[in-house]
Formats: sequence, C-alpha cells, structure tokens
Amino acid sequence: MKESLLSGIDRIELMHTFVRIVESGSLSAAALRLSTTQPTISRRLQSLERLLGVKLLQRTTHVMKLTDDGERCFAHAQELVERWQAIEDDLRGAAEEPKGVLRVLVPHAFGQDQMIAPLQDYLQRYPKMTIEWMLSDRRPDFIAEGIDCAVHVGALTDPSVVALLVAEVPRIVVAAPALLDNASDIDQPAALAELPWVALSTFYRQEVVLNSEQGNTQRIDIRPQLLTDSLYALRNSVLAGMGVGIASSWAVKEDIEQGRLRHLCPDWHAAPLPVYLVYPYARFYPAKLRQFLALMREVLPVIGGTQRPAK
Repeated sequence: MKESLLSGIDRIELMHTFVRIVESGSLSAAALRLSTTQPTISRRLQSLERLLGVKLLQRTTHVMKLTDDGERCFAHAQELVERWQAIEDDLRGAAEEPKGVLRVLVPHAFGQDQMIAPLQDYLQRYPKMTIEWMLSDRRPDFIAEGIDCAVHVGALTDPSVVALLVAEVPRIVVAAPALLDNASDIDQPAALAELPWVALSTFYRQEVVLNSEQGNTQRIDIRPQLLTDSLYALRNSVLAGMGVGIASSWAVKEDIEQGRLRHLCPDWHAAPLPVYLVYPYARFYPAKLRQFLALMREVLPVIGGTQRPAK
C-alpha cells in the first residue's frame, strides 16, 4: 500500500495535521492554521487513519468528536510533535535565524502606536519572519485560534496561561479647557464628582479610584454620559468637551502639551495598568516565539508611555 511507503517526516506531518484538527475544532479551521485547503487536510486525516488502521474522528454535519482510539492518538501525537520540534530546534542551534509566521494579539490602541517600533525592530532583526498583528482587546483562545502569544493590558487572572508582567501604563485625569469654562486648575479629586464624565468601560464605569503621591486614596462616584471600550474614542470624546476622562498618559501627552487638554489633579493618578506577555503552556517554544518574547521583555518597560512594574 502507498501508506506503507510513508517516510518518518510524512508521518510527523500527518500527526501534526491531526493535532491541529483537534485543537482547531474543524477541518476548515485546521486548514486555515496550516495555510492549506480543507481537501488537503481531509486527505491527510484519511491517510493517517489508514496508516494506523483505526478511526480517529466521528464526523457529522455539525459535530466532530474523537473516538477512543482518537483520544489515545491525540495524546501521543501532541507529545510526538512537541518532541520533534524540540529536536529540530536543538540540532539547528539556538543561533538559527527565526523564520515563519508568528500570530500575535495586541490591544487596539497600544498595538497601533506604542508597539509599532518594537515590532519593526523584531522584523529588522529577523527578516525571514512574518508577523500577523491582530488588534483586539479580548482574551484569545490560543489553541483554537492558533495564536502564539498576546500582549494584554489590564488585570489578568487566568491560571491556564503563562502571564509575564513586563510593564505598567500610567493613567491620569484629563478634560478639555472648554468643559471647565476657564475655571482655575482642579487639583482636588472631590471637585471631579460635579463634572460630566466619559468612562473607559473596560476599566471603570460608575466609580473611579485615585491615588496621591503621598499614598492616599480617594473614591469618586461618577455618572458617565458616555461609556466606551476604546481608548481612542475616549480621548476624542474628552477632546470634544463631552466629559472628564481617565486616560493612559501616553495617549494624551501631546494634547496636554499643545493645550488641547488639561491635566486635572496632577498630584493624583489612577492605578497604572499592568502589561502582560501571555502565551499558552507548552513543553517546547519555537525560536520565533522565544526571540519575540525576549525582545518584548526588553523593550516594553522602556518604550514611551510605560514604566517598569512596581516591585
């Protein structure tokens, strides 16, 4: 039979395809992850089933389920693929230039501005790499979506992933001069409760908490006229005079310098937002991911608008 002539490399490719089918949840999703077609994925699955002499998947129009043999095969296949990748990486040497595609999920605002320079640095160092740079503030399903890593801004408590705290983003209170009606500078948080607000719904909605340089804390109840999950929308709304807002300092730095916005209560600030590098647990990480993580750990604490985490 043709299958009996399959080389070791071919068998590993079939196992790799099977792992991606199970992780992705469908043949079409696996084809997308492996940059091939669904018929090709289907042929590889059939070849693996003939080679092993067992049925691995039960498929209907809407459901794909592993058989008992498929469950055992998947466990072995995962280990085999990871070990093969580790062997390749070890024998080729750590100095080998990363190549291939790296899929990274980054926050909308941060990924469009602050992270472009580090991204460019990575691609200049490793010109054989391609980055799929996905802008979203959601939490990814790494395995099903084929995402290698994510940059997450904000609290993170998911124990199923590796989360490295690498930086913090300072946040300040700002408003347009027109909203203040040329009033003198507001330097005490209590006065903020009387003003209209725009809220970044991801981080605050009906209450804001400000901390002073001396370590004092003050809570302020607010009734936002606008709630948004976009930092850019918040900035533009505040610029338009719709309300006071708390924004990442890097996003409004130029507006303050140009007089378009005023920094209110300059001796007070909202808690800085943590910045995490997030990726799934694995026995082996390819060079392309290891090098990306190493660079991000180096540059994220020192790029404009971030600071090193408080110890």
